[in-house]
Amino acid sequence: MPSAAAPRIFFLLLLTFYSAPPLNSNLKLSFFNVFVPHFQAPVSAVVIAAAENPFTPKAYVIRYWEKQISNDLPKPSFLLNKASPLTAVDYAAFSKLADKNTLSTQLPEFCAKADLLCFPDLAPSLEKHSRDVDFANYLFDNFTNYGTNRRGGVDSFTQYVVEDTFRRYSRGSTDHNDKFTVYANDSSVIDDRFNTYGAAATGGRGDFNNYNTQVNVPGARFTSYSDGGNARKQSFIQYANQANAGEQSFTSYGKKGNDSGNGFKSYGDEANAMVSTFKNYGESGNSPKDTFTSYGNESNIPRNTFSNYGAKSLAPNDTFTTFDNYRFDANVGSDNFQSYAEKSNAGKVDFLNYDQTTNEGPSTFAGYGRNAANPVTIGFKIYGNDTSFRDYEKKGVSFSSYTNASSSAVSPLAARGKKANSWPVEPGKFFREQMLKSGTIMPMPDIHDKMPKRSFLPRMIVSKLPFSTSKLAEMKRLFHARDDSSVANMMVESLKDCEREPSPGEVKRCVSSIEDMIDFSTSVLGRNVVVRSTESIQGSKGDIMIGQLKGINGGKVTKSVSCHQTLYPYMIYYCHSVPKVRVYEADILDPKSQAKINHGVAICHLDTSSWSPDHGAFAALGPGPGKIEVCHWIFQNDMTWTTAD
Repeated sequence: MPSAAAPRIFFLLLLTFYSAPPLNSNLKLSFFNVFVPHFQAPVSAVVIAAAENPFTPKAYVIRYWEKQISNDLPKPSFLLNKASPLTAVDYAAFSKLADKNTLSTQLPEFCAKADLLCFPDLAPSLEKHSRDVDFANYLFDNFTNYGTNRRGGVDSFTQYVVEDTFRRYSRGSTDHNDKFTVYANDSSVIDDRFNTYGAAATGGRGDFNNYNTQVNVPGARFTSYSDGGNARKQSFIQYANQANAGEQSFTSYGKKGNDSGNGFKSYGDEANAMVSTFKNYGESGNSPKDTFTSYGNESNIPRNTFSNYGAKSLAPNDTFTTFDNYRFDANVGSDNFQSYAEKSNAGKVDFLNYDQTTNEGPSTFAGYGRNAANPVTIGFKIYGNDTSFRDYEKKGVSFSSYTNASSSAVSPLAARGKKANSWPVEPGKFFREQMLKSGTIMPMPDIHDKMPKRSFLPRMIVSKLPFSTSKLAEMKRLFHARDDSSVANMMVESLKDCEREPSPGEVKRCVSSIEDMIDFSTSVLGRNVVVRSTESIQGSKGDIMIGQLKGINGGKVTKSVSCHQTLYPYMIYYCHSVPKVRVYEADILDPKSQAKINHGVAICHLDTSSWSPDHGAFAALGPGPGKIEVCHWIFQNDMTWTTAD
């Protein structure tokens, strides 16, 4: 009877054997005949063609599938293609490093060979320059002391992406212009840092146009940006629009600046769960002029914090204006204004048509304009709903057409013919079950996978890696993540999802290997299971026609396990089973030619009683929790498991 160590010894022996120079095929056969009987796996799963390597992670997953799943249905290529691409030799080498807790010493090679999402360590500084420079397609660079004391000239950054540090950039320059155009767009997990950027600069401009648009989890930090600047203008246009999650931070931005101007136009529009923090922004400035136009419009759950914004400034002039401007038609979210313009001298702040969210979120004003000398004039006109004002300097404050829960004033939404709870959810993202009928024409949402490409790690490796809040420091050390980096934030968010308590009736688990996913799904559904996903992205963002339709398990209420990606350096899926669902497969047709263009999988949640009233499904479909069923398509690279018919 082999010992418990036999499978590992066997694995290493075969790996050494298989990695050696080619041998006579009869010798290979003799080797398998001698050792395979002692290997606790089906012989048919081990003895494969000599041209194939049976010791890769993917080969092991296939054997595990055959052992754990009782039917002979075709294996899902969309899932198996996410198996680790490591070769047998690399698998053994990295497993050894994981055993010794030394994978971090070979992180770049490990990330490249295992197909992971990792940020490289910061490159050496590019230092100074003396001529105009046009940067295109730059990656992972360190701009320290770059452009210091430069006079005139223009530096242009085009299609610059991922993780960059701009430190002491343009310090002490005169009339020096920096242009960031099409910067980091359509990327994932951006981490950009602008530290002491443009400090003590005179004149010139810093323009951020079309920056971080359609980015997944952008992170941009502006620290001590333009401190002590003189008449230097900053413009943020189309900044972080249509971004997903992430955080923008402005700390000590424009501090002690003279006649500085910052324009935020089309900032964070249509973004999802974006966080913006303005801390010590414009502190002790002289005549700062900040304009927020079209900021956070039609965004989902935006959170903005203004802390010590404009404090001790002289004659500030901040404007939140125009009809469609700050957070107009946003969904929930919050604004927190603390000590805004505190101890400032004269000046004014205007809010026109502010916070017209359709599903209200809290806005808090604490210590706003407090202890100002020659009080700041603060004007509110057509200001949102259910707002709290505490510890507020009353003198010089005007309220015009202020809207609250008891007000009879007509809101701009009503004036535009919009209904309450009309935050614009993408057409077709949620729909009623009655739409799933042959011949129905309906919109299809964008079902593209917006996550970065990654692979699973082999179970033998991932089981040795830290993954818990108590081991966050080890996780950051493994992936070379700075404490305040986007990678560190990504880890924290993943842990929140994976460690939170399940919802009522929900069974959940985060899985970091295909074997773990198989184990969880079979523990809920039994061994006779099948996994499905929508076949392709065809039909996205257009009208489609429902063709031939099939209800899984005869269209009865059934159990299922749905799995959704979680953003992490290696592939992790959040898998959960919720009660009372129906699952459908449908041919998706072009509505004009009626030709088949896709094969979709949809799931209908029949019990929505535990869902939040702020869920986008109710904004799109009406009523509320427990009053309607809600259906949605399974998006690219998501999947749902059910028992086989």
